[in-house]
Amino acid sequence: MREIYLDNAATTRVLPEAIDIMTKVMAEDYGNPSSLHTKGYIAEQYVTEARKAIAASLKASESEIVFTSGGTESNNAALLCGADARKRSGKHIITTRIEHASVYQPILRLEELGYDVTFLPVDAGGLVSPEELRKALRDDTVLVSIMAVNNEIGAVEPIAELAEIAHGFKKDILFHTDAIQGYGKIPIIPKRMGIDLMSVSGHKLNGPKGSGFLYIRDKLAMKPFIYGGGQQKDRRSGTENVPAIAGLGIAVKAYFSDAEARREAMFERKEQLIRAMEGIPGTTVNAVFATENAPLPMRVRKTAPHIVSVSFAGIRSEVLLHALAEKGIYVSSGSACSSNHPAISGTLSAIGVSKDLLDSTLRFSFSPETTEEEIALCADALRELVPVLSKYRRG
Repeated sequence: MREIYLDNAATTRVLPEAIDIMTKVMAEDYGNPSSLHTKGYIAEQYVTEARKAIAASLKASESEIVFTSGGTESNNAALLCGADARKRSGKHIITTRIEHASVYQPILRLEELGYDVTFLPVDAGGLVSPEELRKALRDDTVLVSIMAVNNEIGAVEPIAELAEIAHGFKKDILFHTDAIQGYGKIPIIPKRMGIDLMSVSGHKLNGPKGSGFLYIRDKLAMKPFIYGGGQQKDRRSGTENVPAIAGLGIAVKAYFSDAEARREAMFERKEQLIRAMEGIPGTTVNAVFATENAPLPMRVRKTAPHIVSVSFAGIRSEVLLHALAEKGIYVSSGSACSSNHPAISGTLSAIGVSKDLLDSTLRFSFSPETTEEEIALCADALRELVPVLSKYRRG
């Protein structure tokens, strides 16, 4: 049975070249990058090359890149250490109702530590209103955290505009963005966009799991988020995971060698799937500006290229997910991380999805390698399954 993998927002297949370099590092160039001998120097070069590739992709300085174990660590470090760095200026934090758990949970922890948190609402497209942010800012605001791309519906937030509002209100406010679903999928240049802290995970763009980085704006004073041997300029101690970092570097180079073409390929698949949904009764595509009169390609390109959220009236998402899996088609019912703590999606609730559709929604997510044929086969499967499963609607 042919497999059709449409869960790339959860994780992507590791690039073969990344696997090759990781194998070489583990088998041959296994030195500690902090060691002073030749083996150590060779290992250090892998770290240096990966840092160069990432910095180039962001038009940033190499010193602004700190390697981490992935997006969750990057988000935790940015929020907990960022708030601590500004605590003398105040204890007010602003975020949104649609953040990933790796942002939401650390912010709840900060709330327990005495910080006051404002959660901004979003519109039906999942977008934060600049005016809502402007109204929420206070003299004691120290940190604003707003994701670049929502992981469930693909909403693209106006990060540059929001950061400008925050910094215009008070220069020393830290602006953090969770760019785990945005890096490589939308153009991001932190300095031009006013981003102080940015979190990225490697396994969302064909790098290995357990890899990622935190962008920390140059000259931004923050205490270390892991103490120990002083690696990475004392910001994150511990021997660097050289195989994962090397693999991440290769993946970044490959992804950004033709990023625009990759985005366009995913936009085309997204538009194809949305058009297919129009012929399936009881389906609703979420957060693609359906109320606008603009042609579908224009509306699609206001969102992230790789994510489509679809609600299927009267069918539990888990039932349809498993029915598709039996045909070798792999999708998700939301954020992969939420499967550890199942609950109704806060994002879907925040954009106004009706209660009867909250547990009837699937996320389809693409890679640049997703083909037109794969989307067509997925659409055919949905046309077959949805009418059958809808006969067993809940009463």
